[in-house]
Amino acid sequence: MSVGSIRVSEIFGPTIQGEGALIGLPTVFVRTGGCDYRCSWCDSLHAVDSAFRDQWIPMSTEAVWHKVTELSGGKPLTVSLSGGNPAIQPLRPLIELGHSQGYRFALETQGSIAQGWFRDLDALVISPKPPSSGMLTDWDQVDHCLQLAVGGPEVALKIVVFDDTDYEFAQRAGQRYPQIPLFLQPGNHTPPPPDDDDDDARIDIDGVMDRMHWLVDRVTADQWFTVRVLPQLHVLLWGNKRGV
Repeated sequence: MSVGSIRVSEIFGPTIQGEGALIGLPTVFVRTGGCDYRCSWCDSLHAVDSAFRDQWIPMSTEAVWHKVTELSGGKPLTVSLSGGNPAIQPLRPLIELGHSQGYRFALETQGSIAQGWFRDLDALVISPKPPSSGMLTDWDQVDHCLQLAVGGPEVALKIVVFDDTDYEFAQRAGQRYPQIPLFLQPGNHTPPPPDDDDDDARIDIDGVMDRMHWLVDRVTADQWFTVRVLPQLHVLLWGNKRGV
């Protein structure tokens, strides 16, 4: 991969953002390839697992931007930088190019890698991974990511919750960062296989909704009134279908 090129798993849209602070917002997604984490319930293994590296295309900033503008019809909208972990990629030139044409940029990352260009974003979502993921969160590194964003983007936290242990993890995160909006969402326990882009990829919607009801009940019973509980809207609309 040449210096400055972006490793891309897929570019798709326009669709809507399915979760977190920007839920429902029309968006084009640039999903990068590669991640420093391997969460047990990852729903985008095709962009994480190195076994799929041959499907990740090294693209220049200009080539990525050409695809974004083609998909959006040249009309400015929000571009979501996702992954994998997009913080691994050299994305500052893409953000600068898009801003010059009136586009906005949102990035979601687990907070394990900090970049100075976080300050150039319009929205930064830090999504620390809870215990069910099998990963350990380095809170000092999350702090560093947040420090680099000061004076720049709107910042939010988003945590996926599968069980009581995850819920307690989210509570501690809320206590650590009381000034930052926190979004909780129920986890999808039937994520798609990484090599399956079939529209009918198996998903247990009833199980997901049961977890959503449980999560709402926990939050309200605890009188945790500063948090926001949202579904994964794209899961409710399209299940495990990719490219939407």
